[in-house]
Amino acid sequence: MIAAAAIAIIAGLGLASGPVRAETTPTSPIRHFISLLQENHTFDNYFGTFPGVDGIPPGTCMPKDPTNPALGCVEPFKLGGRPVLDLSHSRATFDGQYRGGAMDGFVAAHGGVDLAMGYYDGEDLPYYWNLAEQFVLFDRFFSSSAGGSVVNHVYWVAGQPGPRPDSIPPNGLEVETIFDRLQAAGISWKFYVQNYDPTITYRNLAGQGDRASQVIWAPLLSIPRFIDDPELASHIVDLDEYYDDLNNGTLPAVAYMVPSGASEHPPGSLVSGQRFVQTLINALIRSSAWEESAFLLSYDDWGGWYDHVAPPQIDRFGYGFRVPGMLISPYAKRGFVDNTELDFTSIIRFVEVNWGLETLGGRVAGANSFDNAFDFASGPRAPVFIGADRVVQRTADEPNRPILYLAYAASITLAVLMVLLAVIRERGIRALLRHVRTRRGPGDDAASAAGEDTA
Repeated sequence: MIAAAAIAIIAGLGLASGPVRAETTPTSPIRHFISLLQENHTFDNYFGTFPGVDGIPPGTCMPKDPTNPALGCVEPFKLGGRPVLDLSHSRATFDGQYRGGAMDGFVAAHGGVDLAMGYYDGEDLPYYWNLAEQFVLFDRFFSSSAGGSVVNHVYWVAGQPGPRPDSIPPNGLEVETIFDRLQAAGISWKFYVQNYDPTITYRNLAGQGDRASQVIWAPLLSIPRFIDDPELASHIVDLDEYYDDLNNGTLPAVAYMVPSGASEHPPGSLVSGQRFVQTLINALIRSSAWEESAFLLSYDDWGGWYDHVAPPQIDRFGYGFRVPGMLISPYAKRGFVDNTELDFTSIIRFVEVNWGLETLGGRVAGANSFDNAFDFASGPRAPVFIGADRVVQRTADEPNRPILYLAYAASITLAVLMVLLAVIRERGIRALLRHVRTRRGPGDDAASAAGEDTA
């Protein structure tokens, strides 16, 4: 009777609502998948001069007006510390730059302004280039849509553009997401938002200024059920919880995350963006979750910058231009450039396959995953922190000549010094013997001869 009463009380408290379901075992060693979406850069803008990639072609010169070649053209140029603007990256801008596949409107679409042809290199992006040399860099990662942030973030979570691809509908989004699938399967997940303010949703965007970006970058805040259902809403948290979860061993199976001030959205700082990403990755590397994790870094759209690869047009929404993408994991191939055609639906596809979920269908069902980027046969690599100072990796046929010249000079100097020391030593001994001879008497000849033989 007492046991029955105890069970009834527990049930009444909601603590015995049913058996606890064990989390689905993934099909690969990856038990934690993290996806971070930064802002507004193309592959050529970040990695167009990185060795071994499909980068900026030699001889590129973009016409200022494709219909009037006499106006001249603009060659790609290194931006360095040059101030940048938030270039237009609307669907109309994409159409003007893509020009039916001719890919010759990148300057004209900005009214002849040359900024779109600027690029960065390892001097500007030391941490990212160091990461690419140690892990996997994708040079066929396209944004899912030819539009901007809103539609590409919806593709990121739902594998589709939503009912109004360029804006959030007044009544919010009604789309099924990968998080609905995870929730139904009992698989842990979180959406981490830097500087999260749960009071800002699609319902009160007016007057929020820059803070409104969290609703665009975290699309769950535009879906009514993820706001109104306390259980679903509890999975949308501040980014600080990511560090707590790593320390406590509670990192979820699937984690999406978005930035705030460190998004690299032009004219934002590349230094602060890299420092932000480095902090996230270092925290993962030093945690107990590292050996079972994969961290995917990518960018939501092209931001108006030049990229030379014509994106495949698989439907009326996209693809958009290439964006930077990297996979950081103890199972990632070392220094590998992956040419697999990917987009944001590839992220959803990996999650579906890895945790045995029913597919969201459409684009997701036909998307390539990250199979080619992993090396599961060799086992996990030991954790190593990647520095933010640029260290150029040279091959055997590309020696560091200044260091070689210094080494040669040091060797020659050492050899000369050794000869001089030998000469000085010999002369010193002879001088000493002459001094001894001047002081000895006639009876010292035998001892002197013995001493000279010894010397």
